[in-house]
Amino acid sequence: MASQLKMQLVLLSVLIGTAASAFAQDAGTPAATEPTNASEAAAQEARQAAELDEKYQAWVASLTPEQQAWEKTLQAELGSFYLPIHKREKVAGRSNAWDFVTDDPELPRVLLIGDSVSRAYTQTVRKDLAGKANVHRAPANCGPTATGLKKLDVWLGDGKWDVIHFNFGIHDRATPIADYTARLEELVNRMQQTGATVCWATTTPIPDVPDKKYSAASIVERNAAALAVMQKHGVAVDDLFAAISPRLAELQNPNDVHFSGPGNEFLGHQVATFLQTVLANIGERATGN
Repeated sequence: MASQLKMQLVLLSVLIGTAASAFAQDAGTPAATEPTNASEAAAQEARQAAELDEKYQAWVASLTPEQQAWEKTLQAELGSFYLPIHKREKVAGRSNAWDFVTDDPELPRVLLIGDSVSRAYTQTVRKDLAGKANVHRAPANCGPTATGLKKLDVWLGDGKWDVIHFNFGIHDRATPIADYTARLEELVNRMQQTGATVCWATTTPIPDVPDKKYSAASIVERNAAALAVMQKHGVAVDDLFAAISPRLAELQNPNDVHFSGPGNEFLGHQVATFLQTVLANIGERATGN
């Protein structure tokens, strides 16, 4: 009898606790795990970042020395926006544009340099050129030409590239044309010193969005200026602007410089097709055909 009474009291206690919890939530009382002020929110964010970093570092420790060296470079170059994204993807076991590339020594090496538009199409290029080329990308969201001049040596690494496919434009939309072209000249000269075949991708269109300081004309002007530089230096041109322009309504995000998933795939297929032609031409020259 005493045992039955004790069990009933325990059950009643559980029911009371459950009801109190439900009442608190109905009354708008925050759950215990939710921050109640800015200080608590910051502390929670710091804890989450520390937990993510602990998991990421454990993953890094499982890698080969070459892969660890690549991750160290990414940690130094990706910045406060992209590095946490990269960490979350690696901890979750997902592939991304900054994956370590284990080269097939029988295949040519290709380096992609560019901003977030380039980053978004990198994996499609890799997929399309699997078995045909080792496709790497610079360890950064490459930004404007000014950043390119500061960071190019880091991005080039050992410099042993067969093809370098690059773009700067969206982040240079407010850069004076004279400065833009002068910096492009320096970048092209430096890249050509590696002995690689250097290829320029025209900057993809952007919409007119005054609040974001987007101007469609700024890209048209810079593409024209860049084209003159590329022609002067004999740089092949991958005209992404012309390729995607007829399909902007379908493939570009509204009021944005970026593209939808299908848009990124479209650009990736375009780049891969272009690079296949470039690589075929290099092969023909090497064999004397």
